[in-house]
Amino acid sequence: MNCIERESLYTSGVMGKRELTLVRGSGARVWDEDGRAYIDCMTGHGVALLGHCNPAVAAAISAQAQQLITCPESLFNDVRAHYLERLVGVAPEGLSRAFLCNSGTESVEAALKLARLSTGRSGVIATMKGFHGRTMGALSATWEKKYRLPFEPLVPGFRHVPYNRLEALDEAVNEETGAVLLEPVQGEGGVTPADPEYLRGARALCDERGALLIIDEVQTGFGRTGRLFACEHSGVRPDLLCLAKAIAGGVPMGAVLLGEAVGNIKPGVHGTTFGGNPLACAAALATLDEIQSKHLVAEAERKGAWLLERLGQIDARVIRQVRGLGLMVGVELRQRVTPYLKALMARGVLALPAGKTVLRLLPPLVISDEDLSTVADAIEAVLTA
Repeated sequence: MNCIERESLYTSGVMGKRELTLVRGSGARVWDEDGRAYIDCMTGHGVALLGHCNPAVAAAISAQAQQLITCPESLFNDVRAHYLERLVGVAPEGLSRAFLCNSGTESVEAALKLARLSTGRSGVIATMKGFHGRTMGALSATWEKKYRLPFEPLVPGFRHVPYNRLEALDEAVNEETGAVLLEPVQGEGGVTPADPEYLRGARALCDERGALLIIDEVQTGFGRTGRLFACEHSGVRPDLLCLAKAIAGGVPMGAVLLGEAVGNIKPGVHGTTFGGNPLACAAALATLDEIQSKHLVAEAERKGAWLLERLGQIDARVIRQVRGLGLMVGVELRQRVTPYLKALMARGVLALPAGKTVLRLLPPLVISDEDLSTVADAIEAVLTA
């Protein structure tokens, strides 16, 4: 029985799988069980921002694993304290506290609870094509029906409005709205960046009507878009900022940064068993060190601009639009994307879908110019074949 057969026999079946078994990774490349290399533009759905097996992160994990792996939030910890200080130190101005958890959906769940707690209002406005997670609260904010319908009734009080349309948001936010939840770039929804004026308008509406602004940067945070946090492109300061994926170099971790408007917090209103454990915090410290010392935010901006221009030059009828921000790039097609993803995999490039017709690229920020050029050439080849 090979690996695919064994895993298929025992796994739950909740995730669709490609016929590919990965056994090793280094930088922007991964290898299958037969030793074939692939350039990874999936990066675990944006997790491997530093590439695979970053030496500094691996060393930090190894050292911490021999010191102390777990320590609950009911006790203090030196590594957690150090990371909280570093994280708040690089956060957008006004976000002075953080709740540490284990994933993106947990960070959104915590933000929703804290918004309701702070405002005393249950209403949440999210957007069409938005994706925020699969737990019941985060799923209630997620728009796609295929994720929602099997689990209804979901948490009440959620409403979805069109993305990037400030007039729709204006009509929806009222005295019952506790929070507006937005992605600065919709990832799952098609790699669609928000207009800066839209985000600034959302901030103004929340200030005017007493709602909190939650920005979901689970996929965009830590440099992917060419800023450490994507909200910095518009100058918008959220009340709650949700983070995960790339935060700890591949180790499961999430966080919510909190602004001054988030109040009524007392011990027991929320909690976590594994959140903020020393192992994850050590990995997150090393990840932040690597991002800053190697100037990877600037690299994402430079490489992303090149990639957008290069893909925009492809003369292929199947392409409807190329869009993105930094190294978060989508190619919207006139046909379903799945056959093209398979064709790319056959050429040694791993990419993601974003909906049914968008080819999504989330390469590591450390990807070489040569590998990025190889990716672009492979995309041109499969789209013009």
